[in-house]
Order: sequence, then C-alpha cells, then structure tokens
Amino acid sequence: MIYFDTSYLVRLYYDDAGAGAVRSLAATDHIACAAHGQAEMMAAFHRRLREGAIRPAAYSALLNQVNAHIEAGAFHWLVPDKEVFLRIERIYRKLPASVFLRAADAIHLATAAESGFRFVYSNDAHLLAAAKYFAIEGKNVVAP
Repeated sequence: MIYFDTSYLVRLYYDDAGAGAVRSLAATDHIACAAHGQAEMMAAFHRRLREGAIRPAAYSALLNQVNAHIEAGAFHWLVPDKEVFLRIERIYRKLPASVFLRAADAIHLATAAESGFRFVYSNDAHLLAAAKYFAIEGKNVVAP
C-alpha cells in the first residue's frame, strides 16, 4: 500500500502536470490517504469549477466518477486517531519557526507515520519539506 496526499489524488482524475507519472505509480499498489483527503479532493475540483477550468457538467461527471471509485473501495481511508493528534502536537512544539506546515499537511504526515508508512507521495513542496520532522520520507514522482 502507498500513501498519497491530496495533490496526488487529484492527479488521478485531473490532468495536472505529472498526472501520467502519478497514475503509473498508483497502478503499482493500493492507495491510502488520511480521511480528510476526500474533502480536500472535492475542494480542489470545486476550485477548478470556480476558476472556470472545468464546466459544470464535467464537474458533476468528475464527482460522480470519484464517488463511484470511493464506493467501490478504490482507496483506503485512514481515520486520524488520538495518537495522530498527539504526534502533531509534539511535532509543532519542536518545529523550527522557519518551517511552513499547514494543519491539513500535518494530519497527512502524522496519519501516514502513525500508520507505519515510510514514504508519503506528494507534489506539495511544503509537505515534502516537513516530512522529515515526522520521521517519514516525502517522495515526488511529478518533479525531477
């Protein structure tokens, strides 16, 4: 099983840069993500609708496809528990002031680490830079 953050989940459905590489990686194993990744993915698609990158009919079809995959069990959604939030609190206590770590990214990293993943796949530069503080390695197949 491999851990994708939301930037990679979106590339499974939307042709952002590197989507082909992400899809090839996804074909090698089952995909896991923190449960909040579902909301982040829907928000990312809605952003494309709001910005006019996709039309309403395509947006509706996209959401239907994602929901069908979720219902079919295409993803393993990891529900953050008390240990995840304790890890986040410990990390933020020691995190250098220069590190930019958003709460949602901290949930991704702590969930992956607490679930035993050694790697998290993402295209998010901030998440990738913060991964080491969670004793996990960030990997990006999108950028060289």
